[in-house]
Amino acid sequence: MGRVRTTNKGLPRGLTIKDGRYYHVTTVAPRKWTPLGRDRSQALLAWAKLEGSEPDPSIKTFEVVSLRYEREVIPTKARRTQSDNLKELERLRAVFGRVMIEAIKPHHVRAYLDKRGQQAKARANREKALLSHIINKAREWGYTDAPNPCQGVKGFKEAGRDRYVSDSEFRAVWEKADQTLRDAMDLALLTGQRPADVLKIQRADLHDGALWIVQNKTGAKRAIEVTGELAALIERINARPRERLSAWLIQDDCGKPLGTFAMRSRFDKARTLAEVDFQFRDIRAKAATDTGDLAHSQKLLGHRNREMTEHYVRARIGERVQPLR
Repeated sequence: MGRVRTTNKGLPRGLTIKDGRYYHVTTVAPRKWTPLGRDRSQALLAWAKLEGSEPDPSIKTFEVVSLRYEREVIPTKARRTQSDNLKELERLRAVFGRVMIEAIKPHHVRAYLDKRGQQAKARANREKALLSHIINKAREWGYTDAPNPCQGVKGFKEAGRDRYVSDSEFRAVWEKADQTLRDAMDLALLTGQRPADVLKIQRADLHDGALWIVQNKTGAKRAIEVTGELAALIERINARPRERLSAWLIQDDCGKPLGTFAMRSRFDKARTLAEVDFQFRDIRAKAATDTGDLAHSQKLLGHRNREMTEHYVRARIGERVQPLR
């Protein structure tokens, strides 16, 4: 019988991680280390090909099902969702890893939620949602025909953000920001796009008189006309001297694209100096609210229906009503 792993417990036999990179390691001497990259999902796919076999389907534990889910389902999701799911999987495996999939009952899910909710209620809800999806996949794949134990287990109530950013607050942070962050803030405000969608815009996305965007979260496509202030902003960005002009519209002075964490760091510094507490993502809500036209806001933000946009706007400024007399 092989030794029980003391590290990398979530990885299958023959797959290990060293210095942030995944490797396939043979079990017979001389041991051969085959590099599989840094991306876990891609490494698992490569490992499965090298091993030439899937985990024994008769071992219907959560770990076996979740490994298949990680290989086949997670890579189809948006990059940010993949990252979140991998973190959520680690927590779920720590609790349910060796449990037979059909042995997970509603009271187990409730106990997990209550325990996890003591630290982070929102994250507990996301992990429960992932658990539910994995079990539904297990039912589709034939691992179990038992009912989904997550059904009927109520998650924690979450309060949606209702922060409206005033013009003076936006300007206060803008004044303390460096030029690259100012570009990002202005682009987010004028286009109404999510932070990740703003940062991924490339110069090649500007053509035929429009800025062409495919939203990461929903896949919604938008062609935003490059006119007025947006046209002036893009001209300003392009005219600024750089050491190197890169493919990305939002780049630092060295030509490097601005990543999510770099932007967050710069924004946190600027808002601290400005003594204002809104988040970068709140700029999208400001854009939706400031149009003064729900139909325009719906199209700009890429919402599927008007009701979603109405809720998005009213949660921040309230519903306009007539006085008694």
